[in-house]
Amino acid sequence: MVSQNPLFQGGWSIKKVGAMVLNDIWPGVLFFTLIATGVVVISEKTDASLALPSQLLTVLGTILGLVISFRTSSAYERYQDGRKMWTNITSASRNLGQMFWIHVPHVRSGGNAEDERTRMILKSVIEKKTMIKLIQAFAVSVKHLLRNEEGVGYADLYPLIKCLPRFANTLPSVPTDADVLPLWYSHKLEKSKPKESDHSSGDEYHSEEPPVRSKSIFSRGHKSYDSEKAHLAPVNVDDTIPELKPARNPPRWQETIFDHVPILRFFRFCYRIVLRRPRPKDPRKMFRMQGRGQLLGTHVPLEIWLVLSNYSGWLMHQGLVQNAIATGLTNNLTLLQDTLCNLERICNTPLPFAYQAHLRISLWLYLFFLPSQIYSSFGYLTIPATTLVAFFLIGFLEIGQEIENPFNYDLNDLDMDHFCYAIERDLHEITAHTNPDPADFLFNGWNEPFAPADKRSAEVMVTGPNPCIYKTAFDTGDNSEDNIRRTLLRGWREVDRKTRKI
Repeated sequence: MVSQNPLFQGGWSIKKVGAMVLNDIWPGVLFFTLIATGVVVISEKTDASLALPSQLLTVLGTILGLVISFRTSSAYERYQDGRKMWTNITSASRNLGQMFWIHVPHVRSGGNAEDERTRMILKSVIEKKTMIKLIQAFAVSVKHLLRNEEGVGYADLYPLIKCLPRFANTLPSVPTDADVLPLWYSHKLEKSKPKESDHSSGDEYHSEEPPVRSKSIFSRGHKSYDSEKAHLAPVNVDDTIPELKPARNPPRWQETIFDHVPILRFFRFCYRIVLRRPRPKDPRKMFRMQGRGQLLGTHVPLEIWLVLSNYSGWLMHQGLVQNAIATGLTNNLTLLQDTLCNLERICNTPLPFAYQAHLRISLWLYLFFLPSQIYSSFGYLTIPATTLVAFFLIGFLEIGQEIENPFNYDLNDLDMDHFCYAIERDLHEITAHTNPDPADFLFNGWNEPFAPADKRSAEVMVTGPNPCIYKTAFDTGDNSEDNIRRTLLRGWREVDRKTRKI
C-alpha cells in the first residue's frame, strides 16, 4: 500500500500554508541569495575574483548538517514526549473514571427504608460524578498551565471546580481574604494587600447568585452571611475581576507591513537607533517563549490532584473499595503526577542559549562563504544552488525552533484542546454505563455463546425442555460436559478452516 503524501492530503488551505516555516525563513534565504548574486556579478563583470578554495566545504558542511540534524531530532523528541505524556493523562483519566464509577458502590450500608436507600444512591452518584468531573478538570488545568495561563477563570475549567472549598476556615468562623485557599488565589488579580481596617468591623461576605459566565467569577460582599451560600464567597476584595475567559485564549496582535515584508524591519531598527526610541516587545516572541522558567501564582493541577488523592484516601478509610482497586487508584494518581512533572520539564527546559547561538552563527558564516567556495565549479548556478542550500538548512533549523515547545497555539503545536475534548467524551461515556447485572444480558435471546458450532441462543439452552442437559444434533450421549467440549472443538475446527482460507 502506497502511503499518502501529506502535502496533498486534504487539499491546500491558508492554514496549511501558515503551518509551514516559509514566513520565517524567506528573509534569510533572500539575504544569502543576494550575497550569492553579488559574488557572481562581481566575479563575472569585474577583474576581481571572490572565489575561495573549497577544501573545507565538504568537512564543514557534513559537520554542520549533523549538528542541525541533532537539533531537529532533539526538538522532535520533545514533541513526541509531549504527545506521550498526554497519552498517559488520557489513559490514567479513563482508569480513574471507570474505577470511581464501577468499583465504588452506589448502595452503602446505613439505609434501610426505601426513601433513605434512594437518597443514598442519589448522593453516591452525585459524589462519583463530581469526582469524575475533577478528573476532566485536571486535564484542562494542565493545558492552561502549559500555556502559562494563570488562575481558574476559564470557561472550560471553572464550571468543573466551582464546588470546591474556597476558604481554610468555615462556619462558625467568619471566612476572610486571609483564609483563601491556594486554588482560588491569583497573583494577577491582587493589586494591593488588603488593609486590616477592611475586616476590622467584622464584615462578612456572601453572593446573591452563583457566578455565571456573563458575570464576574466573584462579586463584592455585603454585611450579612448566608451559610447556604458560603462556598460562593469572594476570594479577593478587588472589584475589577474579569469575566470567564474562553477555553482557547491565544494572544492577539495586530499585523503590520513589517510582518509581511520582514526586510523592512532593518529600516525600522535604524529609525529607532537614530531617534533613540526603545524597542517594543514582540508579543509573538513572548508567546513562543512563555511558560519557560516562569512560576504561576497557583499550581492548579496540583490542587485538583490533591482533591482526587484525598477522595481516594477517604474511600480506603471507609472501606468502600477493595485492596486491588485501592492500589489501582494510587498507581493512576501517581501516574498523573509523574506525567505532569514530565510535561513541566519539557515546557520549562529549552536548549541552552550557548548551543543555539553558536549553531546559528556557524550556519550564517557557512552560508555567507558558500557562494565563494562553489563559484569556480557552478558559475551562474551558484545563485540557485545557494538558495536551495539556505532553504534546506535554515528551514530545518527553524522547524526545530518551532516544535521545541509544542504546548502553545502555533499551528504545528499539539492540539491539547482536542485531547481535553477526547477525555471529556470518554468520561461521559463511562458515566453513561449503567453497571448492569451480567445475568441481564448473558442469558437473553441475542447471545449465541457457542457459535458457530451451535447457533442456539443462551435463552433457548437455559429455558429449553430439558435445561439440565446440554445436547446438540451431533451429540448422542447425555453427558453435558462431554457435549460442551465437543461443541467447542467443532467451533474451533470451523473457525480454523475459515480463517486459513483467507
